[in-house]
Amino acid sequence: MKFRFALLSAVYLASAAVAQAAPAAAPAIAAAPAAASANALTPDALINTVSSDVLAQIKNDKAIQAGDVGKIATLVDQKIMPYVDFQRMTASPVGRNWRSATPEQQAKIQAEFKTLLVRTYAGALSQVRNHTISVKPLRAAPSDTEVVVKSELKSGSQQPIALDYRLEKTAQGWRVYDMNVMGVWLIETYRADFGSVINAGGIDNFIAKLQERNKANAAKS
Repeated sequence: MKFRFALLSAVYLASAAVAQAAPAAAPAIAAAPAAASANALTPDALINTVSSDVLAQIKNDKAIQAGDVGKIATLVDQKIMPYVDFQRMTASPVGRNWRSATPEQQAKIQAEFKTLLVRTYAGALSQVRNHTISVKPLRAAPSDTEVVVKSELKSGSQQPIALDYRLEKTAQGWRVYDMNVMGVWLIETYRADFGSVINAGGIDNFIAKLQERNKANAAKS
């Protein structure tokens, strides 16, 4: 399951479609789509554009393939985060406790959760080689403000991995706020885990637990 969610982080977080990832001969660091043009894309086109860009960079960056957490964090910041509503992605699994948290606590939770995701899936990203993404045609009305984009991650004769993305329409364009890997939504996966920790010891205890987990993960790398 780590590998499947990792690909989502790499792709997710981004985004992917009928196109395949850029070939190995592509530049090692492909330029991210210009913000203005990317913000004007339809949800499925955004997923296709960003995901293809991310996969191309992974395939051509030996450090990322080796699990370099610093390089992966940079990749996430530059290629993925501009198209993600990370506050919503963080607030949703925290649930009602998010509203009672102070702005400082919310900032700490977002920072630690992001670190958790990057470190948790860093190893899985090293497995990305000849994967391609196929985005299914989007069926949505022009007035829709939230949609689900369905795609598949393929690699040779292996069974495709289903990747679905939930996006919301914002003033800046479409933004991803949740993802599903083979039937499991990321937000739902963390909601039970986060809720039990918060209910047992409160927000500060929850932040401390996230920090402890991140330190433990860092010590292993």
